Amino acid sequence: MNQNEILVSLDIGTSRIKVIIGEIMNDSLNIIGVGSAKSNGMKKGAIVDIDQTVHSIRSAVEQAERMVDMKIDRVVVGVNGNHIQLQPCHGVVAVSSETREIGNEDISRVIDAAQVVSIPPEREIIDVVPRQFIVDGQDEITDPRGMIGVRLEMEGMIITCAKTVLHNTLKCVERAGLEVLDVCLQPLAAGTVSLSEDETNLGVALLDVGGGSTTISVFEEGHLKGTSLIPFGGDNITKDLSIGMRTSTDEAEQVKVEHGHAFFDDANEEEGFSVTIIGSNREQAFNQLQISDMIEARLEEIFVLAAQEIQRMGVRELPGGFVLTGGAMNMPGVLELAQDIFHSNVRLAIPDYIGVREPQFTSGVGILQFAYRNAKIQGKEIFPSVSANVDQPAPQKQKRVQKQPKEEKEKSEKKKESGLSNLLKYFFD
Repeated sequence: MNQNEILVSLDIGTSRIKVIIGEIMNDSLNIIGVGSAKSNGMKKGAIVDIDQTVHSIRSAVEQAERMVDMKIDRVVVGVNGNHIQLQPCHGVVAVSSETREIGNEDISRVIDAAQVVSIPPEREIIDVVPRQFIVDGQDEITDPRGMIGVRLEMEGMIITCAKTVLHNTLKCVERAGLEVLDVCLQPLAAGTVSLSEDETNLGVALLDVGGGSTTISVFEEGHLKGTSLIPFGGDNITKDLSIGMRTSTDEAEQVKVEHGHAFFDDANEEEGFSVTIIGSNREQAFNQLQISDMIEARLEEIFVLAAQEIQRMGVRELPGGFVLTGGAMNMPGVLELAQDIFHSNVRLAIPDYIGVREPQFTSGVGILQFAYRNAKIQGKEIFPSVSANVDQPAPQKQKRVQKQPKEEKEKSEKKKESGLSNLLKYFFD
């Protein structure tokens, strides 16, 4: 396995932190390792406790490392939130080489030229995503490398975010002993793995319903038009169930995963279960229909708020419909409820890779695909992310032990000699 072709993504979510290790061979991705840990330092998509977040990141990383028997050194981090802003940009440069052939240097220069825009001091550029390159007036070029031209232009999108939020995220990653290779916009990353080219061209809304928040992203004409975040997700459903059934949050979460149904009309009244009432040892019986009523009410609220956000973005029509993903969407009845509310075509997006065939891994897999593709276009170097076997550093430790002060070695050797000579003396005397 070539370590120079391995990339690692870090998806810091409200309910879980996911680490995905991918091997890229001949432009195709293989998932070789996955680590997932409960996220303790996050609320509604934001970091509220750095130490707990660092601990959760370490747990997820260790789990992924054990799976591949390698040490993770560098990661591509996904960022998300309402502090994200998108703005169009345009850069123009003259092709520098004597042969007029466009190379990596010209592309990095035109991308740098596009970033020369005024940005408030509290914001920071995290990425520049090229939409198209223009060579001597010829537009809609995706990769101009190797072409002959005099004038190179790039039209793209600058992604900026709040400095404080970004630096808190990066601080957590660095304190967990990892180096940040690249920072990636999560809605863009999720879109690369969830949406088809036709959907993004027609106009589609991607709803990523996580634990503490829901991200709404609208794609039109092949590009991200806008993104927004609402602070409601699967954790709110769990809280509703916990209050409604008067039980602990952990037990409510278990009930939601094992017996939850999002569409009241299709719920099964005969599927029963019992939960422990909080503050006592007594158990109370419930059925799927009773909890479905609570789940449907909360999910309906999330979908209605998402529809309002889409309208606020100025989107009136979505021929591509709605695509649902995220951990909270892994529940029967979700599609039926969404169709009932949106009155449009709705489908569920799940990554098609062994080991990550669950909607909660969409962002993590998307970060790998998007980071690789973006680095290729921009000519950035993003390998390697891992180093040799976790167990290999042991010989170095042994060397260090051997490199103990010479005096100690001499002492121990003298002791051995003196012991032996005393023994010989005893016999010969």
